[in-house]
Amino acid sequence: MIVSRSKRSVVALVLVAVCALVGSACAPGIVFPGGERPHGSGISIVAPPNGTQAPQSGEVALDVRVSRGLDPHTLHVSLIDGWPFPTGPARDISARLQPDAQGTTAQLHAADLHEGITTVRAVARERFSGRTEVALSSFSWEPQVATDTADHCDLIDARKCLLPFPNDFFTVPDRSTPTGRRVAISSSSLPTNVSGTPITTTEWNRNDGFSPGAMIETLVPNLDLTRTGAAPITDIGASLQPDQPIVLIDAETGQRWPIWSELDAQADPPDARMLVIRPARDLIEGHRYIVALRDLRDANGAPIRAERGFALYRDDIRTFSAPIEQRRLHFESIFDTLRHAGIQRSSLDLAWDFTVASEQNLSGRMLHIRDDAFASLNGGVPSFTVDSVQDNVDSQIFRRVTGTFTVPNYLTGDGSPGNGFDNPPNAGPESVPQRNGNLTAGYICNIPRAATVDGNDPVHPARGGIYGHGLLGSNTEVNAGNVETMSNTHDFVFCATKWAGFSEDDLGPALAALQDLSQFPEIADRTQQGFLNFLFLARLVKDPRGFASNDAFRAGAAHTPVLDGTVFYDGNSQGGILGGAVTAVSTEWTRAVLGVPGMNYSTLLQRSVDFSQFLPILASSYPDELDRMIGYSFLQMLWDRAEADGYAQHMTDHPYPGTPAHQVLMQVAFGDHQVANIAAETEARTIGASVYQPALAPGRSPDVTPLWDLPTVPETGFTGSVLVMWDSGNPPAPLVNLPPAGPQFGSDPHENPRKTPAAQQQKSDFLAPNGVFVDTCGHQPCLAPA
Repeated sequence: MIVSRSKRSVVALVLVAVCALVGSACAPGIVFPGGERPHGSGISIVAPPNGTQAPQSGEVALDVRVSRGLDPHTLHVSLIDGWPFPTGPARDISARLQPDAQGTTAQLHAADLHEGITTVRAVARERFSGRTEVALSSFSWEPQVATDTADHCDLIDARKCLLPFPNDFFTVPDRSTPTGRRVAISSSSLPTNVSGTPITTTEWNRNDGFSPGAMIETLVPNLDLTRTGAAPITDIGASLQPDQPIVLIDAETGQRWPIWSELDAQADPPDARMLVIRPARDLIEGHRYIVALRDLRDANGAPIRAERGFALYRDDIRTFSAPIEQRRLHFESIFDTLRHAGIQRSSLDLAWDFTVASEQNLSGRMLHIRDDAFASLNGGVPSFTVDSVQDNVDSQIFRRVTGTFTVPNYLTGDGSPGNGFDNPPNAGPESVPQRNGNLTAGYICNIPRAATVDGNDPVHPARGGIYGHGLLGSNTEVNAGNVETMSNTHDFVFCATKWAGFSEDDLGPALAALQDLSQFPEIADRTQQGFLNFLFLARLVKDPRGFASNDAFRAGAAHTPVLDGTVFYDGNSQGGILGGAVTAVSTEWTRAVLGVPGMNYSTLLQRSVDFSQFLPILASSYPDELDRMIGYSFLQMLWDRAEADGYAQHMTDHPYPGTPAHQVLMQVAFGDHQVANIAAETEARTIGASVYQPALAPGRSPDVTPLWDLPTVPETGFTGSVLVMWDSGNPPAPLVNLPPAGPQFGSDPHENPRKTPAAQQQKSDFLAPNGVFVDTCGHQPCLAPA
């Protein structure tokens, strides 16, 4: 029989009143477990102590003492399950008692106990009057709930520590932070590598919340998402339907958040498949969110039973465990918020909440080093050198200039790979990096023939462009044929520097981080230094006192500058991913093209063929797939500082203080093998971009509503941010977290948009002081032939 909480409360009050009337004839232990023994009783239950929690093993010592006025031979001991209503008959264990002069002892085992509250009832008669006296002692036992690890693992998902994640269980109150919380994850909560090395959590614990693109995880064995009816990646809009079984709710507003759910397709065995819930638009900085799972089903359509740790809260099952009981009020608040959102607690299989990191926490370090570095220029420009000038490079490039420029260094040492931020001694969680002298960055600039009319007067000054290279690559990518063609056809001087943190120089630290995740913070820190390097390079391209002041950037008899004083950003692949972040903090350019972009590496990695070459290294260090899945979500908390996911909410129309608004053109390759389309679509929704329509030919997309929730670009004159899907005719990528590897997915279209003349023309029209989006596809889906 299930009795509602309100009815149970009424019954308990009635029993209290009855006990008040009948006095010692009523045992307080029956009315409220944990009460004192009846007044005047000659029986004392020494063990188990009243109001305690039995160990998970179920080994419980029993020790009952009787006064001299009681006959020990009449002592009977029984176990009663349930409170306030017995859930079964009393179980007499008197035959197992070992009597002594003053009472009896016994050892209870797991086979003797039932989960929940058990009351030991001891009865004996007085020697002379024959009157019966009673003593009771209540204890609780929860064999499925790991109370011994409750200080660093959440009890509601006992299958893997740190699950469910992200989770406010792993935070503490902190009034000094914008969110009022501080992440407090113990190394013992996290997996170790094969060498037994724990992950040092110091840098993660400086956060005041979790990722706005959180990879939300829990483990539900035998879960079948199709039978459950959860919204898949192909039907994100379904996640907002009232009867959805997997729901994400903004606790601040009560608004349901668009998501999709998937099971880890890389797991082996299948019953260890992590459930992953992914936001289809980044979560609002500083807000708290509640995850609710209800009516979950297995492959046969049978309901999946909630774990005992969560059922204790959902069903208001009381215990004597402090770690369990101290969270009860918090869960009541979660249930109350869900009730107002139309979700009843009785339907829940699991629910928890987490807080998203604040704007200050996500971007504060980067904005500090940007503002501090530019302030040091005192209104001037960075110092630079010209080390090489190569004329008549080829049919498209008139001159190639290479050299170095000076940037304030906020890393330890000389700022080389492997160095992290130089934080002040005894730095607190809110501290920002301090300057540590300067570092030298290299650049390559290509001056097109179009800017010089074949090297003769009159000079036609070119637009300045900052080019962002691909994964673990080099600034020499600016010399690629497609970039040279874009430069000469559309009159851009493209300059490039390396992505410090994610260039070829950083391969060693990246591989080391795969073997020990504790080394990842240095990569995130150095990448932010790389953002600063890009901004300083842009200042040199833009300011007439910069490159334009040097003869290497002048041409013709009059030595006219080849730069027109404007600067824009154009990057591909990793240059599209990191380019979104550096655009959000840029004070130098306001319009950018993000080629084959995306955001949120915790979504991207497993879906990219690029990661396939690195996965064996990670797997050899962390061989458990569940540990790796936890690692992806955990790393995202720091990756947010060093990629677009942590900056997307301020990339366009909600700029940071002292930062202009920006507009971006996202050129996406349909079915991309390296950067998943879903990551670009999520970014577009987050930044408020519109989509060019018709985006794809009918039948090309597997989605119920292709490019869901993205408004259509107006017909003409649109100056805002735009996503354009470029189709090379290859099949769509897998609908699960697997890379599109194999001949069934065709050739990789990743590099096709950047080489397509219509796409280059579209970029040129967009990258102008008064740039607009122009339909260069003739009101048809945009095609990018291989």
